[in-house]
Amino acid sequence: MNGVKTEKDMSSEEDEETQLSDSQFVDLLQQLENYTPTIPDGVAEYYLNRSGVNTTDTRIVRLISLAAQKFMSDILNDALQLNKMKGSAQNARSSKTKEKKLLLTMDDLVPVLADRGIKVKKPAYYT
Repeated sequence: MNGVKTEKDMSSEEDEETQLSDSQFVDLLQQLENYTPTIPDGVAEYYLNRSGVNTTDTRIVRLISLAAQKFMSDILNDALQLNKMKGSAQNARSSKTKEKKLLLTMDDLVPVLADRGIKVKKPAYYT
């Protein structure tokens, strides 16, 4: 209508762009056979079994490991950016420009996880 795209139109276009063809999916699964994931297959299989997923196909286990690795990487990258923003604000206030080691804290993780719908609270013994 009138050349204006609705949110539904835009989301369907994004879905079309991110969908793999059958040949691309088969190619991805073949590549996973030679891929060594960061999360070992045994660890991924253990948590998949605990979640009720029973599979003997290592390609599927590795695909899920790769998705979990990407998820954790995104969270850690966002927490790092948040930490750097806090650090640059603190450095602007102080005259010292000493190189600072970065430390991942719950204060950095909580807002990043909240953006993804994961609620985390500090244990009572930390407050």
